Amino acid sequence: MHFEIITPLKKLYSDEVSLVKLPGTMGSFEILNNHAAIVSALESGTIKIIDSKKQTLYYQISGGVVECKSNNIVVLADAGEEITLQIS
Repeated sequence: MHFEIITPLKKLYSDEVSLVKLPGTMGSFEILNNHAAIVSALESGTIKIIDSKKQTLYYQISGGVVECKSNNIVVLADAGEEITLQIS
């Protein structure tokens, strides 16, 4: 699936992914390959991405909206940045 995170200032991410976990307003949810079409509001939180190379990436956003249709996922975020999570 193709995934993009776009803010008013720039495109933060654009690549093929195998999983995306998003901070929905009613709780977090995941999108996998061949997910049903969906449009949902997002709250401030962390987006987890597992890319096609099985690497895990994290982006912090301050709210927005996501659309998933035909294995194309687009997040329109108010603001965001890539973050590094340290797991101990």
